[in-house]
Parts: sequence; C-alpha cells; structure tokens
Amino acid sequence: MEEVVLVNENDEVLGYEEKISAHEKGLLHRAISVLIFNKNNELLIQQRASSKYHWADVWANSCCSHPRKNESYLDAAERRVYEELGINVSLVEKFKFIYKAYDESSGLIEHELDAVFFGTFDGEVPFNLEEVQAVEWKTIQDIKKEIHQKPEKYAFWFKEIMKQLENKGTF
Repeated sequence: MEEVVLVNENDEVLGYEEKISAHEKGLLHRAISVLIFNKNNELLIQQRASSKYHWADVWANSCCSHPRKNESYLDAAERRVYEELGINVSLVEKFKFIYKAYDESSGLIEHELDAVFFGTFDGEVPFNLEEVQAVEWKTIQDIKKEIHQKPEKYAFWFKEIMKQLENKGTF
C-alpha cells in the first residue's frame, strides 16, 4: 500500500493516507514536480502512461509524484526521475505552490502542495513504459502555444506550473 503525506497549508505533517483514498477525498498532500532542461534550453515533457490511475495519456512536466513517509521532497524527486525516466539528475528546488484539480476521467481529485524542481540533462532518456508512454524535448514557446491551442492535452498541474513560472518572470 502506497501512502501520501497529508499536510496543512504551512506544510506541517498531519498524517498519512493511502494514495487512492487521498485522491478520492481530495486531501491536501505533498507532491513533487520536476522540469528537466537540455543544453538547448528545451524542456523534457512526458506523456503519462495509459495505465495511470488518473490523468492517464496526458502530457505533463518531466516527472511528478509524491514523497513517502520520512522522505524529503528532494529525495522523492531524485528517486522518481530515476524510476520514471531512467536517468540521474542533480535537482534544485525552485518554489512550492498549492493547487486543486478534478480529473473527470477517473473522478479523482488532486489537492497538492507541490515542490517544483529544475534539473539539466542531455542524452537519451530510457523511460519506464509502465510510467511513461512517450517523451519529447520542446521549447517553452512551443509548449505555451500548444497549451493555448489544446489545453486538454496537458495535465492541470503542469499548466499551473507554467503559469507560476510566467508570473515569476522565469518564462
């Protein structure tokens, strides 16, 4: 059984909940999102596997997941980058934010305090087919254009990260 770390808006641990149950109830929990850039300043995006329990088949940032009990945000991010993408990357936390989104396909609710990390990598990405259907390197401008033209193609949290970065003047 995989659990998520329940928190309040100040990131204070309130307890633990089985992952699916937390998403059924829309409980606020810790999450990580990773953005990996290459030397051409392109962002690695992934199409989530069709077997995912929620937000299946949509495109998202390079990697996303949840820290485990007693696992730091950074350790969770590094672990999941390797598990999903098959690569090791040095990561730096950029910011945290809270969002809430309903996935119509699954009926599940994402309510997350999301720590966003940046990293750089050049080379082949031998991604895990159980987690990821496809990966692509894209410019931020191309991603923004696609989000504007086909917002349903992208995961809610990724669109929120892009908004946050634009508001911060990063992109």
